[in-house]
Amino acid sequence: MTQPDVRAVAVVVLDSVGIGGAPDAALFGDEGSATLQHTAEAVGGLRLPHLESLGLGRIADVAGVAAVATPRGAFGAMVEVSPGKDTTTGHWEMAGVILDKPFPTYPEGFPKELVECFEQASGVEVIGNKAASGTEIIAELGPEHVATGKPILYTSADSVWQIAAHVEVIPLERLYELCAIARRLLTGDHEVARVIARPFRGEPGSFERTSDRHDFAVAPPGETTLDALVSAGLEVRSVGKVADIFAGRGVTASRPTRSNDEGVSATVEELRAMGRGLVFCNLVDFDQAYGHRNDPLGYARALEAFDERLPELVECLGPDDLLLITADHGNDPTTESTDHSRERVPLLVVGDRVARGADLGERRSFADLGATVAALLGVPHTTPGASFAGPLLG
Repeated sequence: MTQPDVRAVAVVVLDSVGIGGAPDAALFGDEGSATLQHTAEAVGGLRLPHLESLGLGRIADVAGVAAVATPRGAFGAMVEVSPGKDTTTGHWEMAGVILDKPFPTYPEGFPKELVECFEQASGVEVIGNKAASGTEIIAELGPEHVATGKPILYTSADSVWQIAAHVEVIPLERLYELCAIARRLLTGDHEVARVIARPFRGEPGSFERTSDRHDFAVAPPGETTLDALVSAGLEVRSVGKVADIFAGRGVTASRPTRSNDEGVSATVEELRAMGRGLVFCNLVDFDQAYGHRNDPLGYARALEAFDERLPELVECLGPDDLLLITADHGNDPTTESTDHSRERVPLLVVGDRVARGADLGERRSFADLGATVAALLGVPHTTPGASFAGPLLG
């Protein structure tokens, strides 16, 4: 493969910032969902001048965002192929792993025998065991948890086993230990995508989750773009929960973060510090703090806050660096559902070598992103995706 002499690629995932229009949305109960557009409509328009300049308005009709004639970046959209609409499935597909079946979900709670197996292995008795919003179940069962010491087990529409505990009742290290036990038990037909530790603090009536969430993900079933880069001697630096999503595989350095702002700052620092390779960042606030809570105003403010800091990401790029901005699914805060939604996702690329105004079209799989990253960095990698490095570099 011809070496394109690209030094670094940064991929920033705006967690849940979908743009609607998935061709199979109805199969997931998400027909009509459009996270970005509906958020903009709910607040009377968004002010996103920097995303606008990269071509965001050429991808979707977003109130307040113009479709500029000649964007300073390349623009397009991506459609997910894997049967899912969760974080793990989306990120894995970006890295070239397309699933042929969805992860198991438990809308009625986990089977009794599975819960009993966990209780026996961990030595604790749980409460809850139902699908619920994280903030709501903490408000509902937090007082009982504090009184009894029993951790709260719950799930959602996604493939997750979540354990919530007050930090003064179950110390963080013990909560992580409980989640690690669950991760080891959840195999075969019950191999959920993620086991998530959900610590919280405060008093009844004012409980709040802390930023010490930790995801215990199942490892990808095949080689990812991250694996290929590391095997070729390049760096892969994770920002946010990316390392967790890939169970630490294919990652040479990890920077956990507690907010979008920390994520942007960490991405800038990692780009400047790295030798050659990939910085892979997930900005989770859009999804965790606003999408799941049906808060379009908060979602809008988070989008505008990211846009304000976008110049920092662009300005730290060297002459042979590229920045790709995308998303992993939707989470429309204006619908009745508080769960993820099956949507197309935006694709924006900027850098000195990027062909300005290049229309990348609608990519048939998120895997095109991983194929493109490998091609840009000159790493041979067998992937189901199709690289768009050619039209991207002009």
